[in-house]
Amino acid sequence: MAANNTLAAEVDDDHDDQDSGVEDNESTTSTSLKSSVEDYTYENGRRYHAFRAGEYPLPNDEEEQARMDLLHHIWRLVLGGALLLSDIHDPQRILDVGTGTGIWAIDIADIYPEAQVLATDLSPIQPSWVPPNCHFYVDDAESGWEFDPLDLIHGRSLCGSISDWPQFYRQSFRSLKPGGYIEMQEYEAWVSALEQEPPWTAHWNVTLNEASAMFGKYLNIANKHADWMREAGFVDVKDKVFQVPIGTWAKGQKEIGLYHLAALREGVEAYTLALYTKVLGKSIDETRVLIEHVKRELSRGKNHLYVNYHFITARKPNPSGSTGP
Repeated sequence: MAANNTLAAEVDDDHDDQDSGVEDNESTTSTSLKSSVEDYTYENGRRYHAFRAGEYPLPNDEEEQARMDLLHHIWRLVLGGALLLSDIHDPQRILDVGTGTGIWAIDIADIYPEAQVLATDLSPIQPSWVPPNCHFYVDDAESGWEFDPLDLIHGRSLCGSISDWPQFYRQSFRSLKPGGYIEMQEYEAWVSALEQEPPWTAHWNVTLNEASAMFGKYLNIANKHADWMREAGFVDVKDKVFQVPIGTWAKGQKEIGLYHLAALREGVEAYTLALYTKVLGKSIDETRVLIEHVKRELSRGKNHLYVNYHFITARKPNPSGSTGP
């Protein structure tokens, strides 16, 4: 069942207290898979990427990969099982930026077997057994790419990954064929509440985003993508927002809320460790105390917490006047 666009007046009072294959790329903007790419760094019990080390503050270990795959399931639940909102037909070349475990790229490759699906990430953590039309590259999206021309560019959960979003969208605009589509799927890096955010979570919202600003890659940017797309020249820009509950407190949203709670409980540590200890200079003990308090508040159904999920779609103008590539 797809998520509701709004959760207002949708509280279930009966459950208020319930806790609920990497390829080589010869371009100057990519690197082939070498041992150095897998020479990961380890901090505070978590593993982080080696290629362009320090450019991304979240881990890439098995725990984080499981969280990313769970989020993929949540994104699909929000759309009632779909992978996209864009009204695209028979794309021939698709780029998935920041592919993570590659699960979205694999799924879209299965849906469009005639398309070439190209997917990039800083970490070579994608599986080897994939559809023959799906190709993974170790690449930094901020260095540009050489996969043009493209029919569709997709990115998901890239908050905290890009320092210059206007430049990212200028690059995307150049790379798309006339009439090509771009779709960004992004959640707000902010836990909201129907009434009032609980104290530890409220503090975490503010300080985490302050740390990301100091790091140079701001987290809470979901509501800014539409404007950046328009500035880059895209048309038909739409930003569809869904309120996704945390836990089982919302009527008709218990399944997605349960999965969402599990993903966010894992995500608190993933988002917090490096930014708090390396950017804000907090001790690991102080950081872990905050993490545990936030996780407890997320688990309390009576807090009525949720996160806004954005689906931002746009199209490169087609001089011929047609609507597709």
